Amino acid sequence: MSSQDEQFQAAAPDPAASSTDDGMTWWYRWLCRIAGVIGGMSCAFAGLWNCVTINPLNIAAGVWMMLNAFVLFLCEAPFCCQFIEFANAVSTRADKLRPWQKAAFYCGMAAFPVMLSLTLTTLFGNAIAFATGVLYGLSALGKKGDAISYARIHQQQKQMDEEKLTGALEGQA
Repeated sequence: MSSQDEQFQAAAPDPAASSTDDGMTWWYRWLCRIAGVIGGMSCAFAGLWNCVTINPLNIAAGVWMMLNAFVLFLCEAPFCCQFIEFANAVSTRADKLRPWQKAAFYCGMAAFPVMLSLTLTTLFGNAIAFATGVLYGLSALGKKGDAISYARIHQQQKQMDEEKLTGALEGQA
């Protein structure tokens, strides 16, 4: 089997993977992907700008930011990396990750250059990549419940608190 056939098999949707829905709506998934692509572009431009210096920490942070851009493009928009053989395989593996795993990965990846060299370029360059991680983190929290279920829970807690209070008052008498 050729490497191209393996790549097409890796890109084919797995029915078992699609049945385990992570609770994200289609528009939120696209919002996260678009934020990832824009975050990759901002990391790439800011990283390149950060490398135009003589400070070694700024150069290291700029190289890390360009690496962040490559990883964001690879995970969120593999069509941008169509000449890299393993791009579709990496993208399918990244799609199988849970949203909280993506959130931790993207936020950690974006926070490292800022810790390495705290400048406005690194801060603003990694802001959108960090925001992508925050968006995935918010999706990991799940959907907001409806008001009726919250009212029932509140009523049950109130009733339990009243029972505890009356039990404590009876014990004192």
